[in-house]
Amino acid sequence: MKVMETEHLILRWLTTDDTAFILELLNDPSWIRFIGDRGVRTLEDARNYIVTGPMEMYSLLGFGLFLTELKDAERTPVGLCGLIKRDGLEDVDLGFGFLGRFHSKGYGSEAAAATLAFGRDQIGLQRIVGITTVDNVASSRLLEKVGMKYEKMILLPNDTEELKLYGVEF
Repeated sequence: MKVMETEHLILRWLTTDDTAFILELLNDPSWIRFIGDRGVRTLEDARNYIVTGPMEMYSLLGFGLFLTELKDAERTPVGLCGLIKRDGLEDVDLGFGFLGRFHSKGYGSEAAAATLAFGRDQIGLQRIVGITTVDNVASSRLLEKVGMKYEKMILLPNDTEELKLYGVEF
């Protein structure tokens, strides 16, 4: 299901047809470094990730991580961007991750800006946050570019690494 469209991108719900892409994305070096190793090593693992993560969140909340694809003839998938209700965060979180070969092309900020507008206009959220590791300068820049402000350092439950918390209120 298509959720939103931007100048260059389509953001849609993930399906189990996206397992090969999810397997590639979750094993991309930048995903593992900045987001974490999810232990997804097979197509079956990727399918389970989709079903028990994004698809479950769609059914419970009506939103989640969306597959982000180019508006080209092949509908090339480039990453994920969406809204997540994460344990340890009071507010809904803007989440994103893109394959390394699609970094620095503007797709992240285009998808993130559209996702924030979706959260505000379609879901009625009053506030959205974003988190990133201290060393992920590119993600910090992206969050600032879409209007978020750094607020403080936080520690999520069952985690040992402090994260930078950004937020925006509408």
